Amino acid sequence: MSELEMMSELEMSEVGMMSELGISDDSRSFLVSPLIPSLPNDVTLDIVARVPRSHYPTLSLVSKSFRKLIASSKLYKRRSQLGITQNRLFAVLRNSNTGDFSLYILHRKLNCTNRLVLVQSLPTMSSRGSYVPVGSKVYVFNDIDALSIDCTSHTVQPIPDIPQRMSFKVVNAVGKKVYVLGDSFCHVIEEGGGWWKGWRKAVTVFDTETQSWGAKLVKEDMAVGLGPFWSDSVVMEGKVYLKGCINRNSFVYGPVGKKWEVMDETMNSEDWEGACVVDDVLYYHDCSGKAVLRAFDRKQRCWSVVNGLEEFLAAETSQSKWCDAVSYGEKKLALFFPKKHEGSKIICCAEIALERRQGGEIWGKMESCDVVVDDGVSELVKCVAVSV
Repeated sequence: MSELEMMSELEMSEVGMMSELGISDDSRSFLVSPLIPSLPNDVTLDIVARVPRSHYPTLSLVSKSFRKLIASSKLYKRRSQLGITQNRLFAVLRNSNTGDFSLYILHRKLNCTNRLVLVQSLPTMSSRGSYVPVGSKVYVFNDIDALSIDCTSHTVQPIPDIPQRMSFKVVNAVGKKVYVLGDSFCHVIEEGGGWWKGWRKAVTVFDTETQSWGAKLVKEDMAVGLGPFWSDSVVMEGKVYLKGCINRNSFVYGPVGKKWEVMDETMNSEDWEGACVVDDVLYYHDCSGKAVLRAFDRKQRCWSVVNGLEEFLAAETSQSKWCDAVSYGEKKLALFFPKKHEGSKIICCAEIALERRQGGEIWGKMESCDVVVDDGVSELVKCVAVSV
């Protein structure tokens, strides 16, 4: 295999990840001999930790020792200590032919288009999973069991099962804790001459630092019928905002004090879905009419349209039935949307920089827009950003 062929293979498989290389998590293995003879290995580690991750596939070709260093957990721990982690995007895609759900990583190439690349070392994902990022991990919650995906090593670890089964749940992270909210069966009630299952909204908390569950909480005065209740949820200023499929069923849950509140009428007036929060401002792509990116400022209690994107959105997303936004670093978001190209389904990803100007207006600048999947059979289920 030529060096160019090897480079391509390494880039497409993210060889900087331990699991992709089949290397055990023995971060001491690269310390057997000096990486750079004139420098102590600790100094070399600090230097490599400061190098952008996009250069890691190239560095891994220098030598076997460098390859092991790039794959070691010690490198990513040092990057975290130095505070120079970068945001990486992961997406769960469903194959419409096989029904399989798989995890992909947005592979950023230098001077080339971005692509979503299958993480081959991971098993297929559950069709009923809920996904939430915390630091460098993605936590997946199924009906009962749960697991975590380490995005530095592309490995899976089980975590304790959810204490009690919940239906139609949503998951959100506030700090280092994951809040799982859903429907919990309580008892059987008589109503309208028949017997019905009584359902209540339940909350349970998973602490990612202690890897343990807290006690399940049931809000007895929030009885609802069984069925989909929330169309989307986000976290703003430490509270979980839950958008109801029916407007009157939109609420806010505050972990401090374990309080439920009715959502602000102005925020609830828009049917936001596929939304994300950047600097405590909620953004979503409005597909209902003219394609626009809307923003809700909770402090100002008002909606606005993000300026500077009108032509791009009208040309690229006006025919998209859905768009999914994800916070992607400081003052930036990524917008995933489907299109048809030459009769085939494709998925695109636009990276948009955000700026608040004098007077409070929010402007967006499209930095890149790439076709990230063009196999004609993939459907986006969820996208998340992690720090690695």
